[in-house]
Amino acid sequence: MTSLVKSVGTIGGLTMVSRLFGFVRDMLLARVLGAGLAADAFQLAFTLPNTFRRLFAEGAFSVAFVPMYSRALHGEGGEEAAARFADDVLSVFLWVLLAFSAVMMIAMPGIVWILARDFQNVPGKFDFAVFLSRVTFPYLALISLVAMLSGLLNARSRFAPGAFAPVLLNILLIGGIVTGWWLRGPRGDDRIVAEALAVSVSLAGIAQLAYLWWSVRRAGLTLRFRFPKFTPEVKRLGMLILPATFGAGIYQVSQFVDTFFATSLPQGSLTLLKLADRLNQLPLGIVGIALGTAILPMLSRHIHSGDAAEAQRLQANAFEMATLLTLPAAAALAICAPAFVTAFFVGGKFTDADGATMAHIVVALVAGLPAYVIVKILNPGFFAREDTRTPVWTALASLIVNIAINLYVVERFGIVGLAGATAVSASLNCLLLYVILHRRGWFHFTAKLAGRITRQLVAVAAMAALLWWMMPLMQPWYGGNVVQRVGALAALCGVGGAVFFAAAFVTGALDKDLLAMLTRRRRNGAAKSQE
Repeated sequence: MTSLVKSVGTIGGLTMVSRLFGFVRDMLLARVLGAGLAADAFQLAFTLPNTFRRLFAEGAFSVAFVPMYSRALHGEGGEEAAARFADDVLSVFLWVLLAFSAVMMIAMPGIVWILARDFQNVPGKFDFAVFLSRVTFPYLALISLVAMLSGLLNARSRFAPGAFAPVLLNILLIGGIVTGWWLRGPRGDDRIVAEALAVSVSLAGIAQLAYLWWSVRRAGLTLRFRFPKFTPEVKRLGMLILPATFGAGIYQVSQFVDTFFATSLPQGSLTLLKLADRLNQLPLGIVGIALGTAILPMLSRHIHSGDAAEAQRLQANAFEMATLLTLPAAAALAICAPAFVTAFFVGGKFTDADGATMAHIVVALVAGLPAYVIVKILNPGFFAREDTRTPVWTALASLIVNIAINLYVVERFGIVGLAGATAVSASLNCLLLYVILHRRGWFHFTAKLAGRITRQLVAVAAMAALLWWMMPLMQPWYGGNVVQRVGALAALCGVGGAVFFAAAFVTGALDKDLLAMLTRRRRNGAAKSQE
């Protein structure tokens, strides 16, 4: 478990840096653009390449490529076979990306019409969304190549470069907001800010690709562009990617479904949903993506070596870590949503009414936060065995449920009902994945794991009770000056976190053996550094 903790710590720490920069980006975006025409148009334009990135580059491609590359690397051919496989994949992958991007940019008016036809009801909004989407879409090809280079490094347990790359995106987007705000002037057109942001997205893709290419070369790896050739290994990768794309695509289609419903609601709804999801994505990115990225190559090695017991232990440890971090995060976000939204986002063009609606959206979304993260742990149990089909069926069932719920709740509860439907469908997907893993004998709950999670829930209850009591006491501070806002949130986070971890330690929710091991290692490391 120590190696898993170390890997998750590396990925999670750098992801936290990225999310913090992303938070600054969203705070500026909310204040500068609010929840109006330009903000909605940019959110749609940013959603398109981002969704396809998650669908293909960081979804289907990564889960198929990393196990195959890892097997080649640790097989008889070693470095030579792994390098040849990577070169062949790159030579085919590059042309596929260029062709797909060109087709999508040409077809952009039709794509935007499918997702946001109601934008046509606001003069100029539809055409502006099409323009911004064409400017941002090259980011997909660039970030897809970044995902491949990250996969090469992840297979060698070098997780830092891939985890750091998103920081560059957020830095450049912050620069885009500041530049657009400066060009716009005090009474200028918000569209100038949105245009500067769209350009920054594609520039960020170039910066991320350059950084990962340098990291790969620094690791001693050399990639060569060859004439595209469909070798047996490339064909097998394609056969694995197709069902994985469909499986990941089910989830991403659900994101498009949410976008479709959100754009049919009053103007600003899409922006409020996306900003609320950023709060939800903070723990999801730090914990879920970190665990999923770290566990896949480790799990693949155990499974290919026939060590089923070690594979079970690894997933159980990952499950325990996920619940330890996401259960308190979900409870804290649900209780403190008004405080976080007011302190971070309300101001400038982002009104109190926008903040109140966004807080309700956050509460609905975080109901599914543990499920979002646990899915990242359960899916590798299939992907490491090169079973990319089963997650397709569970995701498809979840999508059908999601659409059915949306058809009922959106008309009645608006954007909040939409967020709640997402949480319900994610929880269903999580449950289905676990049941199948259990029935196949690939992963099961142990009495130790169940006991640990029960103790975690006791600690969460203690923290939740305290936060519920504290929230109204500091109500005037959430919308005060900067010092008051920071002080109020620091008090909530500090006291809540301290109570949770103290209760977790007392109840045994924390693995005390692991804590002792990490403490010994830290002391030994400090002693060696002084020698």
